[in-house]
Amino acid sequence: MKKLRIGAVIYAPRVTVIWDLIEKFFNENGAEIEPVFFKDYKLQVDALVNGDIDCAWNSPLAQLDAHLRTDGTEKTGCMRDTDRDRKTYLVVKKGRFNSVEDLKGKTIGFGAIDSPQARLIPIYHLHTKGLEFGKDYTDKRFDIGVGLHGDHVGGEKDSMMAMVNGEVDATFCLDLNYEAWINDGTIDKNEVEVLDKTENFDHCIFTFNPNVADEDIKEFDDIMFKMDYSIPEQKEIMDLEGLKEWVPGRMEGFKQITNANEYLGNFIKGYNSEK
Repeated sequence: MKKLRIGAVIYAPRVTVIWDLIEKFFNENGAEIEPVFFKDYKLQVDALVNGDIDCAWNSPLAQLDAHLRTDGTEKTGCMRDTDRDRKTYLVVKKGRFNSVEDLKGKTIGFGAIDSPQARLIPIYHLHTKGLEFGKDYTDKRFDIGVGLHGDHVGGEKDSMMAMVNGEVDATFCLDLNYEAWINDGTIDKNEVEVLDKTENFDHCIFTFNPNVADEDIKEFDDIMFKMDYSIPEQKEIMDLEGLKEWVPGRMEGFKQITNANEYLGNFIKGYNSEK
């Protein structure tokens, strides 16, 4: 495998630690990578499309951005086991609403403007339930970590707390975040309930520049697949990155973000033009 330059967005301080460990893991397996860090996903996708990096560890929206900007010629690698079959929950105060339709005319909280799980996919989901964006409800955004595509869950969490405090009538959050916040006491399971759920979608994936050789992508994936949760040093990496196994990437899980982007009039193109 040639030395690959791998892009990663610094959504939290631990990102550089994770990639230092992954770089060491590749060296131990006879290959080289060079982590390259970015402050946001637009800059990372710019670098990927321009060939300044070979690969990007991308959010769902960044994967779609790369797909559109390469006319569908991008290549993809592996993803985490936890990236597959995610859902976003529509959460409300317990006993207050019976159906999504009851939210017509209400105020709904969302995460950051560019969050796939806490804003874009939820807006599309409401559309499938008959509630149109900009018409049938008031949207209240919590724009924390804009540019990080929802990887910084601060906006998502603030929206949840606004719902708990009665500032909004409903909110959206990723299934994993909801479960974590219930378990750690951030929200009281006796006070809230899941009113509805989105269709399944996939989350992060490695996106490769079209010019990267297939055999290099295969070797990259094969080394990642060697990571073993039962080995303490490798478990550290996987715990930091939030997985127990690296699995093959797939494209069918990006239908929800694609539909959301189209429903919002090619959101990603307009969003990028403003940044």
